[in-house]
Amino acid sequence: MSEHKPVGSHEEGVEVPYEQLEEETLQNLIKEFVTRDGNDWGNVDGGLENKIAQVMQQLHNRQANVVFDLQSQTANIVTCR
Repeated sequence: MSEHKPVGSHEEGVEVPYEQLEEETLQNLIKEFVTRDGNDWGNVDGGLENKIAQVMQQLHNRQANVVFDLQSQTANIVTCR
C-alpha cells in the first residue's frame, strides 16, 4: 500500500536521532537554538552553557527532538507533544 499526499501538502519534517549527528554539528545546532531571538528561558541561571546543557538533557530524555524540514532544508529542535 502506498501513501499519496495531496498536491500542495506540506512536509512537516523528518526526525533525526541526535545521536547520529556529529558532536560539533549538534553543539552548533543547540547553540543557535538557545541564542535565537524569541526564546523565553524564564529564570535560567548559568548563561549559555547551562541552556545548552538543558537542551542536551531534553534530547537525551526524549522531551525534545531534532527535526529536519525537507522543504526549507533546515534543522530545528522541537519539544515533544
